[in-house]
Amino acid sequence: MKAAAASFCAAIALASCGKGGEQHNAVNAAAQKNVRPTAAGQGGVTPMADRVAVLGILNKRNGIVQNVTLKPGQSVRWKDVIVRLRACETTAPWEDEKLTGAFVQVDIQRPDKSWGRAFSGWLYKESPSLNVVEHPVYDVWPKSCAMTYPAGPAAPTAPASSSNLSSAKKSAGASRGDAVPSNATPPPAPAPERNAADSNAT
Repeated sequence: MKAAAASFCAAIALASCGKGGEQHNAVNAAAQKNVRPTAAGQGGVTPMADRVAVLGILNKRNGIVQNVTLKPGQSVRWKDVIVRLRACETTAPWEDEKLTGAFVQVDIQRPDKSWGRAFSGWLYKESPSLNVVEHPVYDVWPKSCAMTYPAGPAAPTAPASSSNLSSAKKSAGASRGDAVPSNATPPPAPAPERNAADSNAT
C-alpha cells in the first residue's frame, strides 16, 4: 500500500514538473517573438526593411524632376526607367561627417524594348560627385533616408580656440621681445683661444 502511494505521488510530481516546463517554454517562445531583430544587430537601430528613402529622378530631356518614396526592396517605374532601392543609410548623430546614402539600381528600356542595367551602387546626397548615374537622359540621387539610432554619445564639439600664451614658465631674457635693463652688467667676453704657435713662443 505504501509503495503504491509513493509511486502515485511520484507520478503527480513528474506530471507537474513537465507542465511547468511546458509553461516555461511557452513564455520563452512568446518573449522571442516580441524581440525584433535589427539589420545591424544593435537594439534601437531602425531595421533596413522599415527605413524610408526619398529619391529624385531627373529627366534631362525636359528638366522634369520626379520624387519617389521607397522602402528597401521596392521599385518604381517612370516612363522608360525603373529605379530600385536596395538599402539606405544615414550616419549616426554623433558622427563628424553627415552622409545620406542609398544603394540604387537603375534599369533603362532600350529602343528595342529590352531592359538594361544603367547603374548599380551607392549614391550620396552630400557628395553627388562621389558616384553618379552616368546616363544621357536620366539622373537619380537620394534626398533623405528616414531611420533612427539608439541614444549614443553626444555630438563632437568644435575644438577650443588655442591661445598664443604658453603655460610653461619662461626663463628671464629667454623671450625675443624681453627688454634688457639698462643697468645690467654685460657678461664677460670669452678668453681668446691660444694656438700652438703662441704656446711655443712663450
